[in-house]
Amino acid sequence: MAADRISKLLEDIRLLNPDRFELVQELREIILGLDSSVSEEVKYGGFLFSADQPFCGVFSYAKHISLEFGTGASLPDKFNVLEGKGNIRRHIKLLSAQDISEKHVREYLVLALKASAKP
Repeated sequence: MAADRISKLLEDIRLLNPDRFELVQELREIILGLDSSVSEEVKYGGFLFSADQPFCGVFSYAKHISLEFGTGASLPDKFNVLEGKGNIRRHIKLLSAQDISEKHVREYLVLALKASAKP
């Protein structure tokens, strides 16, 4: 039951840190609103979002939220906010809801979703 696992993880985050919970909820709303084909599951200790294939994940850590892109190294980074040095993955660290607009999160999400689409 994916919905039960999602609810449980959200409740755990809310109990640990209400501010991080609000940030996760805002991200989830944006991601799920990108397209009707976007689905969500709990995996790897966070929320994994897929359309044709997985395109991002949201993970809550002690001091920040990480928006992870499994193939982020291939995304254009015109705002220079993607972090990571690996060959494939990149992430954006978020400390507050303000970071969502300041770090152009929606634009990166759209790019990641488009990159994940099957031709």
